[in-house]
Amino acid sequence: MKFANPEYFYLFILVPILLAIYMYFNHRRAKNLKEYGDPALLANLMPDVSPYRQSVKFWLSLLALSFLIIVLARPQFGSRKETVTRQGIETVIALDISNSMLAQDIAPSRLEKAKNMISKLIDKFENDKVGLIVFAGDAFVQLPITNDFISAKMFLESISPSLISRQGTDIGAAISLASKSFTPNEEVGKAVIVITDGENHEGGAEEAAKQASEKGMAVYIMGIGTTDGAPIPTGNANEYRKDKEGNIVMTRLNEEMSQRIASAGNGAYIRVDNTNNAQKLLEKEIDKLAKADVSTEVYSEYNEQFEFVTWLVLLLLLVDILILPGKSRFTRGIKLFDKRD
Repeated sequence: MKFANPEYFYLFILVPILLAIYMYFNHRRAKNLKEYGDPALLANLMPDVSPYRQSVKFWLSLLALSFLIIVLARPQFGSRKETVTRQGIETVIALDISNSMLAQDIAPSRLEKAKNMISKLIDKFENDKVGLIVFAGDAFVQLPITNDFISAKMFLESISPSLISRQGTDIGAAISLASKSFTPNEEVGKAVIVITDGENHEGGAEEAAKQASEKGMAVYIMGIGTTDGAPIPTGNANEYRKDKEGNIVMTRLNEEMSQRIASAGNGAYIRVDNTNNAQKLLEKEIDKLAKADVSTEVYSEYNEQFEFVTWLVLLLLLVDILILPGKSRFTRGIKLFDKRD
C-alpha cells in the first residue's frame, strides 16, 4: 500500500491536541460538579443526563477525523487493468545468434551491433508492439509480442549464442515462426525484421518470406557483416574457430541470398556496417507501415481505495448524530431494575 498525498498526515497533529483539550475540559467539568454537590446525588437529580454520551460522541468524532485525514492522503494498493486503444504497428524481430555472429568485422561484434540496433529501435516505439525471436539451427520465441518495452530490452540483454545448441542459420524457420507471432488484428501494419549474416543458410527462407508477404507482413532483412569476412572468436584471447584441418574459419555476409529473401517478402534489404545508416533506413521503412488501432492491456500500479475509508467516516458521523442527548429508555430501564433489586 502507498498514499498519493502523504503530506496530509501532518494533520494528525490535531488528534493529540484535541484529545488534550477534551481531557482538560472534562476535568474542569468534573471539578465544577463536585463544587455543586455530591456527584452521586447530582446524578439522581438528573436521571436523563448520560455521563457517557459526551465521551462516546467525542471519540466517534475523533475517529472520524482520523479516517478523514486518511481519505485526504488517498490510500492506494493493488492494481487495475484497463484496455487502451492506440495507433501503432506490430514488429517481430528475428535475431541470428549463430556462432558466426560473434565475428568482429562489425564493431564491437555482429551480435552486439545487432542488439544495439534493436535496443534503439525499441526506444523509438510508442504505441506499438514488439516480439523477439532468436534462431540459429533452430528458432524459438524469446519474447511474445508485447508493448512492454522494458521487458523487451531486458530479454534482449540476455541473448547469446549459448541459447541454442544446434548451429546453422535457419532463416526460413525464423520467418515462419515470426509470422505466427502476431495478433489477429488484420488492420495493423506488421513487420518481420530478420538480422543475420546469412552464413550457413538452411534453405526455405524465400518460400517462408513469400508466405508471410501473402498474409500482409513485410519482411526486412538486415545483412550484418562484411563480404571480406572475419574469423570467429572462441572466447579465449586471440583464439579463433578452426575447421577439421586446423584452418581458421572465415565467416562472410551472404548478401545475395539476403536480398532475394527481402524481395520475396515484399520488404527491403538493408546492409549493416559500422555507421548508423542502417538504423536510419530501417526506421524510415518501419514508418511506411500502416498504423491501426492496437488494443493494449495497461496495468496501473496502484488502485484508489479512499472510497472505502470515506464510507467509514460517514458511518461514524451518522452514529454520532443518532446518539440521543440523554439516556435511552433501555439504559434507564436497567437502572430502575437495579434499584428494585
